Amino acid sequence: MATPSPHTRLALRGITKRYAGTVANDGIDLTIAPGEIHALLGENGAGKSTLMKIIFGVVQPDAGRIIWEGRPVQMRDPAQARERGVGMVFQHFSLFETLSVAENIALALGAGAGTPKQLEPRIREVSQRYGMPLEPQRLVHSLSIGERQRVEIVRCLMQDIRLLILDEPTSVLTPQEADELFAVLRRLADEGCSVLFISHKLNEVRALCQKATVLRAGKVSGTCVPSQCSDLELAQLMVGDAEGLEARYDKAEGGTPFLQVEGLSWRNADPFGVSLENLNLEVRAGEIVGIAGVAGNGQDELLALLSGERTLQGHDAERIRFLGEPVANLRPDARRRLGLAFVPAERLGHGAVPDMSLANNGLLTAYQQPGMLRGRLIQRSRVEAFAADVIRRFAVKTPGTAAAAASLSGGNLQKFILGREILQQPRLLVAAHPTWGVDVGAAAAIHRALIELRDAGAAILVISEDLDELFQISDRLAALCDGRLSPQHRTEACAASDVGRWMAGQFDAPSLSTAA
Repeated sequence: MATPSPHTRLALRGITKRYAGTVANDGIDLTIAPGEIHALLGENGAGKSTLMKIIFGVVQPDAGRIIWEGRPVQMRDPAQARERGVGMVFQHFSLFETLSVAENIALALGAGAGTPKQLEPRIREVSQRYGMPLEPQRLVHSLSIGERQRVEIVRCLMQDIRLLILDEPTSVLTPQEADELFAVLRRLADEGCSVLFISHKLNEVRALCQKATVLRAGKVSGTCVPSQCSDLELAQLMVGDAEGLEARYDKAEGGTPFLQVEGLSWRNADPFGVSLENLNLEVRAGEIVGIAGVAGNGQDELLALLSGERTLQGHDAERIRFLGEPVANLRPDARRRLGLAFVPAERLGHGAVPDMSLANNGLLTAYQQPGMLRGRLIQRSRVEAFAADVIRRFAVKTPGTAAAAASLSGGNLQKFILGREILQQPRLLVAAHPTWGVDVGAAAAIHRALIELRDAGAAILVISEDLDELFQISDRLAALCDGRLSPQHRTEACAASDVGRWMAGQFDAPSLSTAA
Protein backbone atom coordinates (compact mmCIF):
# COMPACT_ATOMS: atom_id res chain seq x y z
CA MET A 1 0.00 0.00 0.00
CA ALA A 2 1.40 3.37 -1.04
CA THR A 3 2.33 5.81 1.67
CA PRO A 4 0.35 9.07 1.32
CA SER A 5 2.43 11.99 0.15
CA PRO A 6 2.78 14.88 2.59
CA HIS A 7 1.29 16.93 -0.25
CA THR A 8 -1.88 14.83 -0.30
CA ARG A 9 -4.90 16.71 1.01
CA LEU A 10 -6.90 13.62 2.01
CA ALA A 11 -6.12 9.92 1.98
CA LEU A 12 -8.48 7.14 3.06
CA ARG A 13 -6.97 3.73 3.68
CA GLY A 14 -9.04 0.60 4.19
CA ILE A 15 -12.16 2.46 5.37
CA THR A 16 -14.81 -0.04 6.49
CA LYS A 17 -18.25 0.60 7.96
CA ARG A 18 -20.79 -2.09 8.83
CA TYR A 19 -24.45 -1.73 9.67
CA ALA A 20 -26.87 -4.46 10.67
CA GLY A 21 -27.21 -6.76 7.70
CA THR A 22 -24.92 -4.85 5.35
CA VAL A 23 -21.38 -3.58 4.78
CA ALA A 24 -21.74 0.00 3.58
CA ASN A 25 -17.99 0.56 3.00
CA ASP A 26 -15.62 -2.35 2.51
CA GLY A 27 -11.89 -1.50 2.62
CA ILE A 28 -12.11 1.71 0.60
CA ASP A 29 -8.97 3.57 -0.50
CA LEU A 30 -9.25 7.12 -1.84
CA THR A 31 -6.66 9.88 -2.36
CA ILE A 32 -7.32 13.55 -3.17
CA ALA A 33 -4.56 16.05 -3.93
CA PRO A 34 -4.63 19.80 -3.25
CA GLY A 35 -6.38 21.61 -6.08
CA GLU A 36 -7.86 18.39 -7.45
CA ILE A 37 -11.51 18.00 -8.46
CA HIS A 38 -12.21 14.34 -7.74
CA ALA A 39 -15.46 12.56 -8.61
CA LEU A 40 -17.01 9.90 -6.39
CA LEU A 41 -19.34 7.78 -8.50
CA GLY A 42 -21.62 4.84 -7.82
CA GLU A 43 -25.21 3.73 -8.06
CA ASN A 44 -27.61 4.45 -5.21
CA GLY A 45 -26.72 2.31 -2.22
CA ALA A 46 -23.10 1.87 -3.34
CA GLY A 47 -21.74 3.49 -0.16
CA LYS A 48 -21.05 7.07 -1.29
CA SER A 49 -23.13 8.76 1.39
CA THR A 50 -21.59 6.71 4.20
CA LEU A 51 -18.08 7.49 2.97
CA MET A 52 -18.81 11.22 2.79
CA LYS A 53 -20.24 11.18 6.32
CA ILE A 54 -17.08 9.47 7.56
CA ILE A 55 -14.90 12.17 5.98
CA PHE A 56 -17.09 14.87 7.53
CA GLY A 57 -17.16 13.29 10.98
CA VAL A 58 -20.87 12.43 11.02
CA VAL A 59 -20.13 8.68 11.11
CA GLN A 60 -17.15 6.89 12.62
CA PRO A 61 -15.56 4.04 10.61
CA ASP A 62 -15.22 0.54 12.08
CA ALA A 63 -11.77 0.14 10.52
CA GLY A 64 -9.28 2.04 8.39
CA ARG A 65 -7.37 5.32 8.56
CA ILE A 66 -8.05 8.94 7.63
CA ILE A 67 -4.92 10.89 6.73
CA TRP A 68 -5.32 14.66 6.48
CA GLU A 69 -2.46 16.56 4.85
CA GLY A 70 0.01 13.79 5.66
CA ARG A 71 -1.06 13.21 9.29
CA PRO A 72 -3.38 10.49 10.63
CA VAL A 73 -6.47 12.08 12.17
CA GLN A 74 -9.84 11.18 13.56
CA MET A 75 -12.78 13.26 12.39
CA ARG A 76 -14.74 13.04 15.64
CA ASP A 77 -17.59 15.30 14.54
CA PRO A 78 -18.53 17.84 11.85
CA ALA A 79 -17.29 20.75 13.98
CA GLN A 80 -13.80 19.27 14.01
CA ALA A 81 -13.98 18.58 10.28
CA ARG A 82 -14.94 22.20 9.64
CA GLU A 83 -12.06 23.40 11.83
CA ARG A 84 -9.70 21.44 9.58
CA GLY A 85 -11.22 23.09 6.52
CA VAL A 86 -13.73 20.48 5.34
CA GLY A 87 -17.04 21.82 4.03
CA MET A 88 -19.93 19.63 2.93
CA VAL A 89 -23.22 20.14 1.14
CA PHE A 90 -25.59 17.25 1.82
CA GLN A 91 -28.17 16.08 -0.70
CA HIS A 92 -30.81 16.20 2.04
CA PHE A 93 -30.73 19.65 3.51
CA SER A 94 -29.80 20.48 7.11
CA LEU A 95 -31.57 23.81 7.55
CA PHE A 96 -33.85 25.20 10.25
CA GLU A 97 -37.04 26.01 8.39
CA THR A 98 -38.31 28.64 10.84
CA LEU A 99 -35.09 30.66 10.64
CA SER A 100 -33.95 33.03 7.92
CA VAL A 101 -31.23 32.35 5.38
CA ALA A 102 -28.83 34.64 7.30
CA GLU A 103 -29.64 32.99 10.64
CA ASN A 104 -28.98 29.52 9.23
CA ILE A 105 -25.65 30.59 7.79
CA ALA A 106 -24.66 32.38 11.01
CA LEU A 107 -25.35 29.20 13.02
CA ALA A 108 -23.11 27.19 10.71
CA LEU A 109 -20.25 29.68 10.75
CA GLY A 110 -20.24 30.15 14.52
CA ALA A 111 -20.22 33.19 16.80
CA GLY A 112 -16.93 34.54 15.47
CA ALA A 113 -18.35 35.14 12.01
CA GLY A 114 -20.73 37.88 13.13
CA THR A 115 -24.45 38.31 13.63
CA PRO A 116 -26.98 37.41 10.93
CA LYS A 117 -27.43 41.12 10.21
CA GLN A 118 -23.69 41.60 9.83
CA LEU A 119 -23.48 38.62 7.46
CA GLU A 120 -26.24 39.80 5.12
CA PRO A 121 -24.03 41.90 2.76
CA ARG A 122 -21.54 39.05 2.43
CA ILE A 123 -24.29 36.51 1.77
CA ARG A 124 -25.65 38.70 -1.02
CA GLU A 125 -22.19 39.20 -2.49
CA VAL A 126 -21.19 35.52 -2.36
CA SER A 127 -24.50 34.23 -3.66
CA GLN A 128 -24.52 36.72 -6.54
CA ARG A 129 -20.93 35.93 -7.44
CA TYR A 130 -21.70 32.23 -7.64
CA GLY A 131 -24.85 32.74 -9.69
CA MET A 132 -27.16 31.60 -6.87
CA PRO A 133 -28.88 34.79 -5.66
CA LEU A 134 -30.38 34.67 -2.16
CA GLU A 135 -32.36 37.09 -0.03
CA PRO A 136 -30.76 36.79 3.44
CA GLN A 137 -33.89 37.79 5.37
CA ARG A 138 -36.15 35.24 3.73
CA LEU A 139 -37.38 32.37 5.94
CA VAL A 140 -36.18 28.94 4.81
CA HIS A 141 -39.66 27.36 4.94
CA SER A 142 -40.73 29.71 2.15
CA LEU A 143 -37.90 28.59 -0.18
CA SER A 144 -38.21 26.10 -2.99
CA ILE A 145 -36.09 22.95 -3.03
CA GLY A 146 -33.64 24.57 -5.42
CA GLU A 147 -33.34 27.70 -3.31
CA ARG A 148 -32.68 25.65 -0.18
CA GLN A 149 -29.82 23.94 -1.96
CA ARG A 150 -28.43 27.36 -2.83
CA VAL A 151 -28.36 28.18 0.89
CA GLU A 152 -26.41 24.99 1.61
CA ILE A 153 -23.86 25.72 -1.11
CA VAL A 154 -23.40 29.39 -0.21
CA ARG A 155 -23.15 28.55 3.49
CA CYS A 156 -20.33 26.15 2.68
CA LEU A 157 -18.53 28.51 0.32
CA MET A 158 -18.45 31.23 3.00
CA GLN A 159 -16.21 29.02 5.15
CA ASP A 160 -12.43 28.93 4.89
CA ILE A 161 -12.45 25.53 3.21
CA ARG A 162 -9.62 23.32 1.98
CA LEU A 163 -11.81 20.40 0.94
CA LEU A 164 -15.30 21.01 -0.41
CA ILE A 165 -17.63 17.98 -0.65
CA LEU A 166 -20.60 18.48 -2.96
CA ASP A 167 -23.40 15.91 -3.19
CA GLU A 168 -25.44 16.40 -6.38
CA PRO A 169 -24.88 20.20 -6.38
CA THR A 170 -26.37 20.80 -9.85
CA SER A 171 -29.59 18.82 -9.40
CA VAL A 172 -31.69 21.99 -9.37
CA LEU A 173 -29.55 24.24 -11.57
CA THR A 174 -29.98 25.10 -15.23
CA PRO A 175 -27.11 24.18 -17.56
CA GLN A 176 -26.04 27.83 -17.56
CA GLU A 177 -26.02 27.95 -13.73
CA ALA A 178 -24.14 24.66 -13.61
CA ASP A 179 -21.50 26.13 -15.93
CA GLU A 180 -21.20 29.13 -13.60
CA LEU A 181 -20.79 26.81 -10.60
CA PHE A 182 -18.14 24.82 -12.45
CA ALA A 183 -16.24 28.04 -13.14
CA VAL A 184 -16.29 28.74 -9.40
CA LEU A 185 -15.10 25.23 -8.56
CA ARG A 186 -12.27 25.51 -11.07
CA ARG A 187 -11.24 28.83 -9.50
CA LEU A 188 -11.29 27.26 -6.05
CA ALA A 189 -9.17 24.38 -7.35
CA ASP A 190 -6.70 26.80 -8.94
CA GLU A 191 -6.35 28.40 -5.50
CA GLY A 192 -5.53 24.99 -3.98
CA CYS A 193 -8.92 23.93 -2.61
CA SER A 194 -9.72 20.25 -3.20
CA VAL A 195 -13.21 19.27 -4.37
CA LEU A 196 -14.93 15.92 -3.90
CA PHE A 197 -17.77 15.97 -6.42
CA ILE A 198 -20.65 13.50 -6.29
CA SER A 199 -22.98 13.53 -9.29
CA HIS A 200 -25.03 11.17 -11.41
CA LYS A 201 -24.73 13.49 -14.40
CA LEU A 202 -21.85 11.79 -16.14
CA ASN A 203 -21.37 14.53 -18.72
CA GLU A 204 -20.69 16.93 -15.81
CA VAL A 205 -18.17 14.54 -14.30
CA ARG A 206 -16.35 14.18 -17.62
CA ALA A 207 -16.24 17.95 -18.13
CA LEU A 208 -15.20 18.93 -14.61
CA CYS A 209 -13.26 16.22 -12.78
CA GLN A 210 -9.62 15.21 -13.19
CA LYS A 211 -10.04 11.82 -11.50
CA ALA A 212 -12.86 9.54 -10.41
CA THR A 213 -13.24 6.75 -7.90
CA VAL A 214 -16.15 4.40 -8.57
CA LEU A 215 -17.95 2.43 -5.85
CA ARG A 216 -20.10 -0.63 -6.36
CA ALA A 217 -21.72 -2.55 -3.49
CA GLY A 218 -19.50 -0.78 -0.95
CA LYS A 219 -16.19 -1.51 -2.68
CA VAL A 220 -13.99 0.42 -5.09
CA SER A 221 -14.79 -1.04 -8.51
CA GLY A 222 -12.32 1.13 -10.36
CA THR A 223 -10.63 4.48 -10.83
CA CYS A 224 -10.33 6.47 -14.04
CA VAL A 225 -9.75 9.80 -15.71
CA PRO A 226 -13.33 10.82 -16.65
CA SER A 227 -12.34 12.91 -19.67
CA GLN A 228 -10.84 9.75 -21.21
CA CYS A 229 -14.07 7.73 -20.76
CA SER A 230 -17.45 7.82 -22.44
CA ASP A 231 -20.65 8.14 -20.43
CA LEU A 232 -21.38 4.51 -21.22
CA GLU A 233 -17.98 3.36 -19.93
CA LEU A 234 -18.50 5.30 -16.68
CA ALA A 235 -21.98 3.83 -16.33
CA GLN A 236 -20.62 0.31 -16.81
CA LEU A 237 -18.12 0.88 -14.00
CA MET A 238 -21.00 2.00 -11.79
CA VAL A 239 -23.71 -0.55 -12.51
CA GLY A 240 -22.02 -3.35 -14.44
CA ASP A 241 -24.85 -3.94 -16.91
CA ALA A 242 -25.43 -0.76 -18.92
CA GLU A 243 -28.40 -2.10 -20.87
CA GLY A 244 -31.01 0.59 -21.48
CA LEU A 245 -28.89 3.49 -20.26
CA GLU A 246 -28.82 5.13 -23.70
CA ALA A 247 -32.44 4.45 -24.59
CA ARG A 248 -34.22 6.67 -27.08
CA TYR A 249 -38.00 6.74 -26.88
CA ASP A 250 -40.44 7.38 -29.71
CA LYS A 251 -42.57 10.48 -29.31
CA ALA A 252 -46.30 10.00 -28.85
CA GLU A 253 -49.39 11.92 -29.93
CA GLY A 254 -51.75 12.45 -27.03
CA GLY A 255 -55.42 11.59 -27.23
CA THR A 256 -58.23 12.93 -25.09
CA PRO A 257 -57.28 15.90 -22.90
CA PHE A 258 -57.28 14.80 -19.25
CA LEU A 259 -55.78 17.78 -17.42
CA GLN A 260 -56.79 21.24 -18.56
CA VAL A 261 -55.57 24.41 -16.88
CA GLU A 262 -57.13 27.56 -18.28
CA GLY A 263 -56.34 31.13 -17.25
CA LEU A 264 -55.01 30.06 -13.86
CA SER A 265 -53.82 32.99 -11.76
CA TRP A 266 -53.01 32.80 -8.08
CA ARG A 267 -51.71 35.52 -5.82
CA ASN A 268 -49.09 34.41 -3.30
CA ALA A 269 -49.42 36.14 0.07
CA ASP A 270 -45.77 35.42 0.84
CA PRO A 271 -43.79 38.55 -0.12
CA PHE A 272 -40.87 36.34 -1.14
CA GLY A 273 -43.05 33.78 -2.92
CA VAL A 274 -44.05 33.46 -6.57
CA SER A 275 -47.51 34.27 -7.88
CA LEU A 276 -48.95 32.48 -10.91
CA GLU A 277 -50.18 34.53 -13.86
CA ASN A 278 -52.67 33.30 -16.48
CA LEU A 279 -51.34 29.75 -16.86
CA ASN A 280 -52.71 27.60 -19.68
CA LEU A 281 -51.76 23.93 -19.81
CA GLU A 282 -53.15 20.75 -21.32
CA VAL A 283 -52.00 17.17 -20.76
CA ARG A 284 -53.60 14.47 -22.88
CA ALA A 285 -54.04 10.76 -22.35
CA GLY A 286 -51.07 8.85 -23.73
CA GLU A 287 -48.50 11.64 -23.63
CA ILE A 288 -45.83 13.15 -21.38
CA VAL A 289 -45.69 16.92 -21.07
CA GLY A 290 -42.48 18.30 -19.58
CA ILE A 291 -42.15 21.65 -17.81
CA ALA A 292 -38.66 23.12 -17.49
CA GLY A 293 -37.58 26.04 -15.35
CA VAL A 294 -35.13 27.28 -12.76
CA ALA A 295 -36.21 26.39 -9.22
CA GLY A 296 -38.26 29.09 -7.52
CA ASN A 297 -40.21 30.23 -10.58
CA GLY A 298 -43.59 28.87 -9.52
CA GLN A 299 -43.07 25.11 -9.67
CA ASP A 300 -44.00 24.54 -6.03
CA GLU A 301 -47.07 26.75 -6.30
CA LEU A 302 -48.29 25.00 -9.45
CA LEU A 303 -47.73 21.56 -7.93
CA ALA A 304 -49.69 22.50 -4.81
CA LEU A 305 -52.63 23.67 -6.92
CA LEU A 306 -52.59 20.56 -9.12
CA SER A 307 -52.26 18.07 -6.24
CA GLY A 308 -54.99 19.65 -4.11
CA GLU A 309 -52.69 20.71 -1.30
CA ARG A 310 -53.91 24.21 -2.14
CA THR A 311 -57.50 24.69 -3.33
CA LEU A 312 -59.43 27.38 -5.17
CA GLN A 313 -63.05 28.27 -4.60
CA GLY A 314 -65.91 29.84 -6.54
CA HIS A 315 -65.37 30.56 -10.21
CA ASP A 316 -61.65 29.82 -9.84
CA ALA A 317 -62.51 26.16 -9.18
CA GLU A 318 -63.08 25.83 -12.92
CA ARG A 319 -59.51 26.86 -13.74
CA ILE A 320 -58.32 23.25 -13.29
CA ARG A 321 -60.32 20.44 -14.88
CA PHE A 322 -60.03 16.66 -15.09
CA LEU A 323 -61.85 15.35 -18.18
CA GLY A 324 -63.78 18.59 -18.33
CA GLU A 325 -64.91 18.55 -14.70
CA PRO A 326 -63.74 21.35 -12.34
CA VAL A 327 -61.48 20.04 -9.56
CA ALA A 328 -59.59 23.06 -8.19
CA ASN A 329 -61.85 23.11 -5.11
CA LEU A 330 -61.28 19.41 -4.33
CA ARG A 331 -58.95 18.06 -1.66
CA PRO A 332 -56.13 15.63 -2.56
CA ASP A 333 -58.10 12.48 -1.65
CA ALA A 334 -60.98 13.49 -3.90
CA ARG A 335 -58.61 14.16 -6.79
CA ARG A 336 -56.97 10.78 -6.24
CA ARG A 337 -60.36 9.10 -6.55
CA LEU A 338 -60.64 10.72 -9.99
CA GLY A 339 -57.32 9.18 -11.05
CA LEU A 340 -54.57 11.58 -9.93
CA ALA A 341 -51.23 10.30 -8.62
CA PHE A 342 -48.56 12.66 -7.35
CA VAL A 343 -44.78 12.44 -6.85
CA PRO A 344 -43.66 15.52 -4.87
CA ALA A 345 -40.29 17.22 -5.12
CA GLU A 346 -39.32 16.53 -1.50
CA ARG A 347 -38.96 12.82 -0.75
CA LEU A 348 -38.60 12.75 3.02
CA GLY A 349 -41.36 14.53 4.87
CA HIS A 350 -43.53 15.09 1.80
CA GLY A 351 -43.31 11.99 -0.36
CA ALA A 352 -42.70 9.68 2.60
CA VAL A 353 -42.74 9.80 6.41
CA PRO A 354 -39.08 9.21 7.41
CA ASP A 355 -39.61 6.98 10.48
CA MET A 356 -42.55 5.05 9.03
CA SER A 357 -42.08 1.65 7.39
CA LEU A 358 -42.23 1.24 3.63
CA ALA A 359 -45.41 -0.78 4.03
CA ASN A 360 -47.13 2.06 5.89
CA ASN A 361 -45.73 4.64 3.50
CA GLY A 362 -47.32 2.66 0.69
CA LEU A 363 -50.63 2.74 2.50
CA LEU A 364 -50.48 6.54 2.85
CA THR A 365 -51.50 7.13 -0.76
CA ALA A 366 -52.72 3.68 -1.85
CA TYR A 367 -55.35 3.20 0.86
CA GLN A 368 -58.11 3.66 -1.72
CA GLN A 369 -56.87 0.67 -3.73
CA PRO A 370 -59.05 -2.47 -3.65
CA GLY A 371 -58.37 -4.71 -0.65
CA MET A 372 -56.36 -2.20 1.39
CA LEU A 373 -59.22 -1.50 3.80
CA ARG A 374 -62.23 -3.53 4.92
CA GLY A 375 -64.56 -0.97 6.32
CA ARG A 376 -62.20 1.07 8.47
CA LEU A 377 -59.87 -1.83 9.21
CA ILE A 378 -56.47 -2.01 7.53
CA GLN A 379 -55.82 -5.30 5.76
CA ARG A 380 -52.22 -5.73 6.79
CA SER A 381 -51.45 -8.63 4.44
CA ARG A 382 -52.62 -6.61 1.43
CA VAL A 383 -50.59 -3.58 2.54
CA GLU A 384 -47.45 -5.71 2.93
CA ALA A 385 -48.04 -7.35 -0.46
CA PHE A 386 -48.44 -3.98 -2.17
CA ALA A 387 -45.18 -2.63 -0.70
CA ALA A 388 -43.37 -5.86 -1.58
CA ASP A 389 -44.64 -5.57 -5.15
CA VAL A 390 -43.29 -2.01 -5.41
CA ILE A 391 -39.92 -3.14 -4.04
CA ARG A 392 -39.72 -6.07 -6.46
CA ARG A 393 -40.93 -4.38 -9.62
CA PHE A 394 -38.86 -1.22 -9.15
CA ALA A 395 -35.71 -2.95 -7.82
CA VAL A 396 -35.69 -0.98 -4.56
CA LYS A 397 -32.65 -1.91 -2.49
CA THR A 398 -33.94 -2.45 1.04
CA PRO A 399 -34.05 -5.26 3.62
CA GLY A 400 -37.83 -5.42 3.27
CA THR A 401 -41.18 -3.74 3.77
CA ALA A 402 -40.51 -3.10 7.47
CA ALA A 403 -37.54 -0.83 6.70
CA ALA A 404 -38.04 2.84 7.55
CA ALA A 405 -38.18 5.25 4.62
CA ALA A 406 -35.27 7.22 6.10
CA SER A 407 -33.04 4.13 5.90
CA LEU A 408 -33.12 4.09 2.09
CA SER A 409 -30.70 5.96 -0.15
CA GLY A 410 -32.21 8.89 -2.03
CA GLY A 411 -32.49 7.02 -5.31
CA ASN A 412 -34.06 3.93 -3.79
CA LEU A 413 -36.61 6.01 -1.88
CA GLN A 414 -37.41 7.84 -5.12
CA LYS A 415 -37.99 4.51 -6.89
CA PHE A 416 -40.29 3.39 -4.08
CA ILE A 417 -42.34 6.61 -4.15
CA LEU A 418 -42.66 6.58 -7.92
CA GLY A 419 -43.47 2.86 -7.95
CA ARG A 420 -46.09 3.34 -5.24
CA GLU A 421 -47.87 5.87 -7.46
CA ILE A 422 -47.49 4.00 -10.77
CA LEU A 423 -48.82 0.69 -9.38
CA GLN A 424 -52.06 2.48 -8.52
CA GLN A 425 -52.57 2.75 -12.31
CA PRO A 426 -53.34 6.48 -12.33
CA ARG A 427 -55.07 8.24 -15.18
CA LEU A 428 -52.93 11.33 -14.50
CA LEU A 429 -49.46 11.30 -12.93
CA VAL A 430 -47.87 14.58 -11.85
CA ALA A 431 -44.19 13.98 -11.08
CA ALA A 432 -41.75 16.59 -9.77
CA HIS A 433 -38.04 15.98 -10.44
CA PRO A 434 -38.53 12.21 -10.87
CA THR A 435 -34.82 11.39 -11.16
CA TRP A 436 -33.30 14.11 -8.96
CA GLY A 437 -30.13 12.71 -7.40
CA VAL A 438 -30.59 9.13 -8.57
CA ASP A 439 -27.93 7.07 -10.35
CA VAL A 440 -27.94 6.36 -14.06
CA GLY A 441 -29.36 2.86 -13.63
CA ALA A 442 -32.23 4.07 -11.45
CA ALA A 443 -32.91 7.00 -13.79
CA ALA A 444 -33.14 4.63 -16.75
CA ALA A 445 -35.57 2.40 -14.82
CA ILE A 446 -37.71 5.40 -13.85
CA HIS A 447 -37.80 6.65 -17.44
CA ARG A 448 -38.86 3.22 -18.71
CA ALA A 449 -41.63 3.10 -16.09
CA LEU A 450 -42.92 6.52 -17.15
CA ILE A 451 -42.90 5.56 -20.82
CA GLU A 452 -44.74 2.30 -20.07
CA LEU A 453 -47.36 4.23 -18.09
CA ARG A 454 -47.73 6.69 -20.98
CA ASP A 455 -48.09 3.87 -23.48
CA ALA A 456 -50.80 2.35 -21.27
CA GLY A 457 -52.82 5.53 -21.82
CA ALA A 458 -52.03 7.70 -18.80
CA ALA A 459 -51.53 11.45 -19.00
CA ILE A 460 -48.21 12.45 -17.41
CA LEU A 461 -46.87 15.85 -16.36
CA VAL A 462 -43.17 16.00 -15.45
CA ILE A 463 -41.63 19.08 -13.84
CA SER A 464 -37.83 18.97 -13.91
CA GLU A 465 -34.72 21.13 -14.12
CA ASP A 466 -32.93 18.39 -16.09
CA LEU A 467 -33.26 19.41 -19.74
CA ASP A 468 -31.66 16.20 -20.98
CA GLU A 469 -34.32 14.23 -19.13
CA LEU A 470 -37.15 16.35 -20.47
CA PHE A 471 -35.95 16.06 -24.05
CA GLN A 472 -35.56 12.30 -23.65
CA ILE A 473 -39.01 11.43 -22.30
CA SER A 474 -41.34 14.36 -23.07
CA ASP A 475 -43.67 14.49 -26.07
CA ARG A 476 -44.34 18.20 -25.58
CA LEU A 477 -42.38 20.86 -23.68
CA ALA A 478 -43.00 24.15 -21.90
CA ALA A 479 -41.15 26.27 -19.33
CA LEU A 480 -42.02 28.30 -16.23
CA CYS A 481 -40.50 31.70 -15.58
CA ASP A 482 -41.58 34.02 -12.75
CA GLY A 483 -44.98 32.38 -12.47
CA ARG A 484 -45.72 32.47 -16.20
CA LEU A 485 -45.89 29.39 -18.42
CA SER A 486 -44.75 29.32 -22.04
CA PRO A 487 -46.92 27.68 -24.70
CA GLN A 488 -46.36 23.94 -25.16
CA HIS A 489 -44.50 22.74 -28.24
CA ARG A 490 -43.72 19.35 -29.75
CA THR A 491 -40.35 18.21 -28.36
CA GLU A 492 -38.93 17.33 -31.77
CA ALA A 493 -39.58 20.94 -32.87
CA CYS A 494 -37.57 22.37 -29.93
CA ALA A 495 -33.89 23.05 -29.45
CA ALA A 496 -32.24 23.45 -26.05
CA SER A 497 -31.69 27.11 -26.89
CA ASP A 498 -35.45 27.55 -27.38
CA VAL A 499 -36.21 26.10 -23.96
CA GLY A 500 -33.45 28.22 -22.47
CA ARG A 501 -35.16 31.37 -23.81
CA TRP A 502 -38.49 30.25 -22.34
CA MET A 503 -36.80 29.66 -18.99
CA ALA A 504 -35.65 33.28 -19.16
CA GLY A 505 -39.18 34.48 -19.89
CA GLN A 506 -38.72 34.98 -23.65
CA PHE A 507 -41.72 32.98 -24.84
CA ASP A 508 -41.59 34.07 -28.48
CA ALA A 509 -39.52 31.46 -30.30
CA PRO A 510 -39.54 32.25 -34.02
CA SER A 511 -37.32 29.26 -34.79
CA LEU A 512 -40.17 26.91 -33.90
CA SER A 513 -42.31 25.94 -36.84
CA THR A 514 -44.52 23.35 -35.20
CA ALA A 515 -46.62 24.03 -32.11
CA ALA A 516 -48.92 21.58 -30.45
